Amino acid sequence: MSKPARAARGPKRGGPRGMAKPTNLGETIKRIGQYMESDKWMLLIVFFAIILSAGANILGISALQIVIDDFLQPILEGGGGDLLGEFVFVIGAVGVIYLIGVISTYTFNRLMIGISARTMYKLRIDLFRKMEALPIKFYDTTTHGNLMSLYTNDIDTLRQVLSNGITGFFNSFITVVGVFIMMIIYSWQLTIIVVLMMYLMFMFVRLIGGKSANYFKQQQQELGRVNGYIEEMIEGQKVVKVFSRQEKVIEEFDLLNEELRKNATKANVFANILMPIMINLSYVLYALTAMVGGIFAINGVLTIGTVIVFLQYTRTMSQPINQVSQQMNSVLIALAGAERVFKVIDEEPEFDEGHVTMVPVEINDQNQLTEVDYRTGDFAWKEVDQAGVINYTHVRGNVVFNDVTFGYDEKKTVLKNVSLYAKPGQKIAFVGSTGAGKTTITNLINRFYDVPSGNISIDGIEINKIKKPDLRRSLSMVLQDTHLFTGTVMENIRYGRLDATDEEVIAAAKLANADTFIRHLEDGYQTILKSDASNLSQGQRQLLAIARAAIAETPILILDEATSSIDTRTEKLIQLGMDRLMEGKTSFIIAHRLSTVRSAKAIMVLEQGEIIERGDHDQLIEQRGRYYELSTGLFELT
Repeated sequence: MSKPARAARGPKRGGPRGMAKPTNLGETIKRIGQYMESDKWMLLIVFFAIILSAGANILGISALQIVIDDFLQPILEGGGGDLLGEFVFVIGAVGVIYLIGVISTYTFNRLMIGISARTMYKLRIDLFRKMEALPIKFYDTTTHGNLMSLYTNDIDTLRQVLSNGITGFFNSFITVVGVFIMMIIYSWQLTIIVVLMMYLMFMFVRLIGGKSANYFKQQQQELGRVNGYIEEMIEGQKVVKVFSRQEKVIEEFDLLNEELRKNATKANVFANILMPIMINLSYVLYALTAMVGGIFAINGVLTIGTVIVFLQYTRTMSQPINQVSQQMNSVLIALAGAERVFKVIDEEPEFDEGHVTMVPVEINDQNQLTEVDYRTGDFAWKEVDQAGVINYTHVRGNVVFNDVTFGYDEKKTVLKNVSLYAKPGQKIAFVGSTGAGKTTITNLINRFYDVPSGNISIDGIEINKIKKPDLRRSLSMVLQDTHLFTGTVMENIRYGRLDATDEEVIAAAKLANADTFIRHLEDGYQTILKSDASNLSQGQRQLLAIARAAIAETPILILDEATSSIDTRTEKLIQLGMDRLMEGKTSFIIAHRLSTVRSAKAIMVLEQGEIIERGDHDQLIEQRGRYYELSTGLFELT
């Protein structure tokens, strides 16, 4: 890959160092609610159960005043012997009320677990679908650790808050409102004291909670950077150990980890001091209410039962506020994570204005094309004009670059006024120094990046008019960095064409000369590959990638250093298979090994984004230019 292409990817481990400002938390909460809209009737049941639970708790406390004033006090004074039956009945009624509360609490907690799980299911689907729709440029400039953190950290944290946080907040709200109403009924004088103290407590929540929100946002970003660095180091352990860079890696990790520690400390300092402050203020409120209530009871303004019930209500009102302060930590983390998830969901998807599609066709003796609904091995570009007339163009792989200029960013141009053509079935090779722009050309053919200046056409149709999925179905690629998926060997080869039969898979493997080593595996074609086929050699993985491209049977083939990881003996063994694979296909070959490109009909020599030489091997040797220098070792590729 060219240096500009690598540069476009950005740093793999750190991501952007600047701290993005938090978005509107109200909007984030609203969007979370939209994911729960399909469960609105279930949510109504949940909220009704919460009301029952809170109401049962409030009524149970209220019954305490009746028990004390109407039963216990007369009994203690010796005049309530005939009230025993009524006393037992009241106690039984209170038990039923609390039983209803217990059942209601279990109900809303159980239902909310299911609602939160379904919500996270939908959120994961939307996030994954958006990630599949995002352009390659997004992945080139975003760390893998940050992306994985969305699934492993942010979404899971949000699930935990939805399971308990929503019900907790709503239950606290109902409890506070209900208790406040009962307080006014029992004593408006004592209620004034409670309101003043509650206002002071809310001011602390607002002040301290607001400060911690900003630090939690930074904590989430630093966590993504740490995860990204860990992932990179795990993947590169061989390189780290070969160059004995363990100490340097540990040093860099310590710096990232220190940033995470600082932000996590600041976030949790504010979040964790909130709870002790709230608890101590609630103790002050309780003591103050007890003192004033006792004075009122001595003077006959309130009964003993009323004072005791009011004290219990004071404790009950303080508990929800304390719970909110305890949950503030988790809520802020969850909302910060939700913002990160929605930020990715809101990313612009890969833009595709194409309208031309690729369809299977049959060709008769008069070379007329007829669209069919089954695979024939022949394809056509299908274009419907404004009048509704359908035009078919046989897909042959005639590729033309016309004065193409391109850069991964505006500051640096990678390709400069590149013009070339590849006739159907022709083999085109690109050679040149690292960073000359060879891989960039292939990135433009499949529209991983769009051309800002000039144009590229296939069979006379500009590629920006072809739908991207159809364009990419017309070509197959074998990259220098192979990637195999978890599954059997046969499934990995079939990935190139999912409707391929077992016989076609085996034929493709034989074409790539992979059949022999596959049959020597423990389970042959049914051998399970894991961890990007770490149980295979690099050369074997490359052979499977070539077989995967072979089974796709596309008219255009791109080989980007396809044999770079294969030893010379293996390269000779597969050369015949590669020739068969490229037969009849328009092939673009990028290689540092000149032996790979020697047989190409046209060889393009690139330097600093420009084609400086072109011709076949013999012609370029005769010119004694850059290709001659590369061929004879007079000029280093790098």
